[in-house]
Amino acid sequence: MTLATALLFCIVALAAIATPGPTMLLALSNGSRVGVRRALPGMAGAMLSDFVLVGAVALGLGALLAASEFWFGVLKWVGAAYLAWIGLRMLRSAGGIDVAALPAAQHGTPVQIFGKSFLVAVTNPKGYLFCSALLPQFIDPAAAQAPQYLVLAFLFAGLDLAMMLVYAFVGARAVRLLRGRAMRWLDRTCGALLLALAGSLAFYRRGGTTA
Repeated sequence: MTLATALLFCIVALAAIATPGPTMLLALSNGSRVGVRRALPGMAGAMLSDFVLVGAVALGLGALLAASEFWFGVLKWVGAAYLAWIGLRMLRSAGGIDVAALPAAQHGTPVQIFGKSFLVAVTNPKGYLFCSALLPQFIDPAAAQAPQYLVLAFLFAGLDLAMMLVYAFVGARAVRLLRGRAMRWLDRTCGALLLALAGSLAFYRRGGTTA
C-alpha cells in the first residue's frame, strides 16, 4: 500500500465517518453527560468495533452478509432493536440537572459506556456492507493482504477517534454554555435521531436501499 493510497482512503473514510451516525451521537451524548475524558471508554468501544468490522471483511463476513438474507436480517434486527432501546432511554431522560454535581457512576460505569458504544457499532450491518465495498478497493492483491487490512483498520479507528473527540467536545461545551437544560435537549434530540436511525435500519435492504 502506497502513501497516496492511504491518504485517499483517509479522505473517503473521513467523509463517511463525519456523517452523524449512532456512534457519533453516543459520543455527543456521553460528552454532554460525563465530559470528554470520561467519554473515552465509549470511544474505545467504537474503535474496537472498527477492528472487528475490518477483520470481518478480511475474513469474508461482509460478503456473507451481502449474500445471506437470513444472517443479514438477524444482525439488522438486533442492531435496530438495540438502537431503539437506547433511543427510548434517552427520550425518557429527565434531564435538566447539574451534570457536574452527580457522581460519574450515575451516568454509567466505564464498562457500561464502553459496551454500549461497542454493541451499537458492531451490530450495524451497514458498517459491514460499507467496509466490504470500500476496503478491497485499497488492497493490493499482489501483496500480503493481512498487513494491508491491519493498516486500514488503524487508519479507520484513528479517524473514528478524532471525529468522536470532536462530537464529545461539542456535547461537553454545550452543557457548559447552556447548563442543565442542555443535557435534556441533547438527550432527547440524540434519542429521537437514534430512533430514526433504528427505523431506517429496520427497513434497510442488502442492496443499500430501504424497503
